[in-house]
Amino acid sequence: MLSSHRLRVLREVFRTGSIAGAARTLRLSPSAVSHQLSRLEEEAGVGLVERGAQSLRLTVAGRRLATRAQEVLDLIEAAEKDLLAQARADAGQLRIGFFASSGYRLLPLALSGFAARHPAVDLDLVEGQPHELMPDLERGALDVLVVFEHGLDPWRPPEGVEITPLLEEPQLLVLPLGHPAGRAARVRLADLADESWITTHGTDTPVSVLERAGALEGFSPRIRCRSDHYEVTLGLVRAGLGVALVPSLGVHGATGVQVCRVEGPRLHRRIGAAVRPTNPNPALRSLLDYLLDAAARLRSTTC
Repeated sequence: MLSSHRLRVLREVFRTGSIAGAARTLRLSPSAVSHQLSRLEEEAGVGLVERGAQSLRLTVAGRRLATRAQEVLDLIEAAEKDLLAQARADAGQLRIGFFASSGYRLLPLALSGFAARHPAVDLDLVEGQPHELMPDLERGALDVLVVFEHGLDPWRPPEGVEITPLLEEPQLLVLPLGHPAGRAARVRLADLADESWITTHGTDTPVSVLERAGALEGFSPRIRCRSDHYEVTLGLVRAGLGVALVPSLGVHGATGVQVCRVEGPRLHRRIGAAVRPTNPNPALRSLLDYLLDAAARLRSTTC
């Protein structure tokens, strides 16, 4: 069996180009480095270096093993970090990004159980739109990011990011109290083509999901206000200033408005948890389990 310590010596000889250079990096004497190389040759059963009067160079086998040595040492380092992180599973920090309406019910429901199970884990919560916070997830400033995509506005996660699906929720029509359309269980968007609308901003484009849905129904909505905060949207609808299309998480528990389903092609929003699969934080897996459990508990009331 090859010694990881001697593989590290070989790697440094290969990287620095000399025994003296490896000795300086490893803080060993040149004779100790030479001895370790000889022992590694015995373990490998093949010559790894060619020694001259004033020089040393690796054989073909030595160069190949040095390249493999880097891969092996990287794996060992990753395993050591994972074990260290596992030992700290009930401590440390978990950095969570989320969009506003996931913070109404989904995230609190998940975090209440998680915090009870891991009271020593410091939770750092950052609110923002998924496309704004995604760079933070990619560079490691966030451990997990709660994201969404609309059926009419799909997107692909960047390379190195994986999505765990959590929940699919319908878009609901929100009307002022007493609005005639509120008497129907389901309403077509086209029936409200002459209304003023409260809608969101787009994500990567200025076009909102409402405007995409309206185009499919053959009309262009007259937009009175754009806001990504559903409390604002509901307040304006409540005041009779327009009607709106709001995901079910954003409208849950709202008073002073009428809510009904949309007739026609199903409008929905998919919610997921974005992570970097290489993230070794041991608390992350537990949080994902709590998010999945919270989503399952919400599913019957949002679908």
